[in-house]
Amino acid sequence: MAYTAIYKSAKKTLYVIDNYIGVKTLALLKNSDPNVKIILFSDNVGKGLHSAEFHDFCKQYPDCKIELRQTGKKYHDRYVIIDYGTEQEKILHCGPSSKDGGKKIGSIVEIRERAAYHTMIEELFQMPLLQLA
Repeated sequence: MAYTAIYKSAKKTLYVIDNYIGVKTLALLKNSDPNVKIILFSDNVGKGLHSAEFHDFCKQYPDCKIELRQTGKKYHDRYVIIDYGTEQEKILHCGPSSKDGGKKIGSIVEIRERAAYHTMIEELFQMPLLQLA
C-alpha cells in the first residue's frame, strides 16, 4: 500500500493531517522507524478512533510513539509531511484518508512549493492535544 511506503520513508519526523483517522491509520504507522517523531493531527470526525483502541495499540507497539493533536476544524484536505524542516522534506496532498487507502482510486501528490505550507504546519504545532472518546 502506498501509505505504508510513504510512512516508512520518514527519517526524522512524520506528520499526518487527517480528520478521519481510525485503527487502520495506526496499523499503517506501526512500521515507521521508531526514531521518527510521529504526530497525527485530527479532529477525529465520524466514527473515528477511540481511546481504548489507541491505548491497546500503544501497548502492542510500544516502539511506535504517536502524539495526537487537534486540527482546529480548519482542514478539509489530508496531508502527510515527511522530515519537516530538513533538506529531505516532502509535503504530500492526499485524496483518500489512510484508513480508506486502497478501497477506491485516489491520488497522492507531492507539493513542490513547500514553503507556502510552512505557516499552516507551524500553526498546527500550537494546537491542543486530541482527547479521544
